[in-house]
Parts: sequence; structure tokens; C-alpha cells
Amino acid sequence: MSYLAKVYQSRGLRVGLDLFGRTLWRVPGCFHIANWFGPRYSLRCVNFHHIADSESLFTRGLGVTIKPKDFESALKFITKHYTPVRLQDVLVSSHSGTLPLRPLLVTFDDAYASVYDVAAPLCKLYGVPAVFFVNAAFLDNTKLALSNLVCYAVNVIGIDAVSAAAFCLTAKPVKLRSLESVLNVLLPETSLPAQEAFRKALVDQLKTSESELAEMAQLYLTRGQLGDLATFDFEIGNHTYSHVRCRQLAGKSLRLEIDRNKTELEGVSGQVVSSFSIPYGSRKDLSDELVLHLQGAGYTAAFLAEGMPNQPLTSHFDLDRISINAAGEAALFSNIEVLPRFRAIGKWISGNSDFRA
Repeated sequence: MSYLAKVYQSRGLRVGLDLFGRTLWRVPGCFHIANWFGPRYSLRCVNFHHIADSESLFTRGLGVTIKPKDFESALKFITKHYTPVRLQDVLVSSHSGTLPLRPLLVTFDDAYASVYDVAAPLCKLYGVPAVFFVNAAFLDNTKLALSNLVCYAVNVIGIDAVSAAAFCLTAKPVKLRSLESVLNVLLPETSLPAQEAFRKALVDQLKTSESELAEMAQLYLTRGQLGDLATFDFEIGNHTYSHVRCRQLAGKSLRLEIDRNKTELEGVSGQVVSSFSIPYGSRKDLSDELVLHLQGAGYTAAFLAEGMPNQPLTSHFDLDRISINAAGEAALFSNIEVLPRFRAIGKWISGNSDFRA
């Protein structure tokens, strides 16, 4: 990695660029000026997860929660400065070559009930359509996503106990330092059978059952709520059946996680499921085999969450999104307009992705 890439990736520079973006917000013509600092946008995609006034033991540390008042402020900002669009508008534009001024697509990941309880009514109030990528395994709160289970374990019994449970993955002592090290270092390269063994070991450490934890948490949608979302102008998308890293999927497991989820979601929602988002949002999980499988199954779009700009020639199977948990107009402008452009420049410098000017 080059010196410039290392500098770009430093936390200090990221904070500095964010401060620059927030300052630019106060300058007349800021949207036009932002175009000078990186590749040209064609479509903005923003992504939310959990909307709640406070984090629970199942979400504290995941960075997925935004307060309802901040979410509503984000909707006000979006409707004032952008044109909210449906995914179908984006797909049609590839043939017509036209999208409205500053088009923006709102999406949600995971199966959090707060999207139905809080976000959907607010989206309807402000006239904002959305795509909600759901994992059917968690509907009706009988099972937990592994990320929520690990989060709960770290918050309740501590990282050392989680390290002890991880022994089943490595057959040798493991010293984990944080929740992030479990989710972003340990698990991504761990096979699905090993992850299930780790899940069981965690539940054993917690001295309870997973169904009891899921019932206590009440994190996720019911089937009835999922079926209701069409009345809020929400399209339902596929997020794998049980929120797994797609790099672990091949052959039978790929069909079980993707095709099974599509079948169950369509049966409950009454909608055709034709879009897909990668759990955890990494490009490393968007394999050629996965794209070919999606295309063969009739999907029309696939989404990442690396916070990069979507440009005029971006493939519909390579759409990127910006995860939003910022509050305030200056922060939203920086997160949507400025940081993605500099992020694209940084990846180009580091050689980790193509720079599509």
C-alpha cells in the first residue's frame, strides 16, 4: 500500500475530511462545489438499520441505531435537497437515460421491527418510498442474527467469555479484543458449520436458549408486519435467509440462503423479490458465482454498503450505499456528498478498486 493510501485511511484524515464537508455545507453552491472533489454521482443510495431512542444489549456497539428524531431529520433533508426514487425508477432509467435531479434511493437492512414501527410511517408521511432487505429466518422472533447474539454476549458476559466460546472455531485459545474483532476479523473467514458451533457455544455460555433470548429481545418483524409494508410503499428485498457472509456461500448453501429466503419472503409479503443486498456490505462477498446466481434467478439489482458513489455506468449488480447514522444537515451533507467522493479517491490511490471517473 502506498504512503498516500495509508494517510488517506488514517482516522485523523477521515475526521478532517468530514469537518471539511460540514464546513462546505455553509458555502453557497455547496452541492455544485462538491462535484469538484471526486467522481460524478448518478444515484445516491442511503441505508438505515434500527431506529430507536436507545441501544439495547443486543445492538449496543454495532453502530446500527439511529434515533427517531434524527431519522425524521434525515427524511426532511432528503426531501428538501434530493428526489426520492423507487428502485424501479432506477432500473427504468437505464433504458430511458433519465433520472430526476439528485435522485436518492432509501434502503433498510436486516429485519428490525423498528423499521415497521417507526421508519415506515415517517417515510409515508414524507412521501419517501424504500427498499427493505429482510432475513426471513428472524421473522416472529424465534432466532437471533449471529451479530446480535455476539453483541448481547459481549455486553452481558464480556469479551473473555466470547473468546472462550471461540475455542470451537480454532481448537486453540483465542484472545479477542472487541466486538468488532469478532464480527470483522474472526467470523468472515469462518465456515457456516463452524459459525453454528460458535453460536451454540455462545448460548451455552449465556446459560439460556436462543429462542428465549429472541423472545426477550423482540428485535425483528412479525410475518404480519412484513405483509403490511407494501401499504407504506416499501419494496421487499433479499438479505440472505440468516444474515451470513456471502463469501461462505457456494452450491447448496447458496441456494438455501438465497432461494429459500426469496420463497419465504414472497409468500409472506405478496411481493416479487427481485433485489438483493450483501450482509455486511463488503465487495469481497460479491462473487461472480453469486452474481450469476442472482441473474439466473431473475434478480434486477444487488447492493453493497461501502459508501461509494454510484456513477452513470455503475452496474445494477454493483450499486453502493451510504450507511447513515449522522445527525444534522451539515453531517448529512458531508456523509452523502463529500466523504463518498474522497473515499473513491482513496480506494483508487490504494489500488483496491477501480476508479470510475
